[in-house]
Amino acid sequence: MADIFHEIDEDLRRERFNRLWTRYGSYLIGLAVLVVIAVAGWRGYEWWRLQQDQAAGAQFETALQLAVGGKATEAEAAFQQIEKEGTPGYRVLARFRAATELAKTDRAAAIADYDAIAKDPAISPLMQNVAQVRAALLLVDTAPLADIESRLKPLDTPTGAFRHSAREIVGLAQYKAGDYKAATDSFTAILNDGETPPGLRRRAELLRTLAAASMPMPAPTPAATPAAAPAVQ
Repeated sequence: MADIFHEIDEDLRRERFNRLWTRYGSYLIGLAVLVVIAVAGWRGYEWWRLQQDQAAGAQFETALQLAVGGKATEAEAAFQQIEKEGTPGYRVLARFRAATELAKTDRAAAIADYDAIAKDPAISPLMQNVAQVRAALLLVDTAPLADIESRLKPLDTPTGAFRHSAREIVGLAQYKAGDYKAATDSFTAILNDGETPPGLRRRAELLRTLAAASMPMPAPTPAATPAAAPAVQ
């Protein structure tokens, strides 16, 4: 008797499955096909992206070799080509390297390129800050002190990644402008920061010494005039 009930139960399940398959089987097959196509498409995209990255990397290496070989014009053109055709990561690197090569022949144009990078919302804030520092370095010898300070003040925060570089460049600009007291304070701020890199710390110690030595000596205090001796009667 139990076997009969078991067979009936199996028949009911089979019949229910057949009805469901008749109604939804084509959809399930279509869904399975879509999953296979999606996986294959994603794998294909990953392969294509890898090929693009490798090609851009090879182009970037070639451009670097041109730069190292002293062929600034050719290197600049190669980096600009990567800016147009490379993958996103290499495009950003190429923009920096192109500006670096351009600075050898046209400093003003290179500064404009760095400023454009610093204002590009498509670039990460960290790389924007790098561009700000690079532009300020090119300007430190010629720009007014106020310009350097306004450019780098946003980077000089207690936890800013580029606060050390910002303070050093501002200190150099203050020193060149003859504001030795402000320069001494800037280099002291670098030395008082426990996270200052060792190399920068050594430079700051030297520059603070130079700035402090350049400050004018305070005027000597006039000696008091001795009181006149009383007249002898």
